[in-house]
Amino acid sequence: MALSAQRLSVILLVTAIVSAAGAAWQINRIRQIADFNHAVRSGKSPQTDTQSLQAQFSAAYWLAKSGRYQDATLLFLQLLEKADPSTQARIQYNLGNIFLLRGLAINGRDLTVRDEAIYLVTQAKTAYMQALRLDPDLWEARHNLDRVLGMLPEDPTPGVSDSGNPGLIMGNIPVGLP
Repeated sequence: MALSAQRLSVILLVTAIVSAAGAAWQINRIRQIADFNHAVRSGKSPQTDTQSLQAQFSAAYWLAKSGRYQDATLLFLQLLEKADPSTQARIQYNLGNIFLLRGLAINGRDLTVRDEAIYLVTQAKTAYMQALRLDPDLWEARHNLDRVLGMLPEDPTPGVSDSGNPGLIMGNIPVGLP
């Protein structure tokens, strides 16, 4: 009987040690997650989980926010391969925003610039449509797609078309961009 009581106390001691180690690990992980979230919200590089999808998505988002559209686009395109469909929809939405911002930034009266602006806004349209195929409930993409469709001419040729549509109309600037 004494042997089984001694065994029981050893088992309880081991269980207590393992439980304490697990609790310490969980507390440390919660701190890491809080630090990660704080870094993401403030636009800084997180110190932990730097190779995670969330960290790379955040980096791409902040690159776009700071006007580094090409770098952000490349990073978002790399993330498309790793992401689940819901995240792919948000990536497509952000790509649409990048294309749209670039199109709005270069819009001018020169026909070559107008062609490029129409191309970029058309790319934004494609990205928003892909986002909605992946997640039909992504209302931000639906809103921006509606705005983009209002901006694009019915006949996407440069200059004035037969319908009198002057090409890219810049009065309908969408909301919700990065």
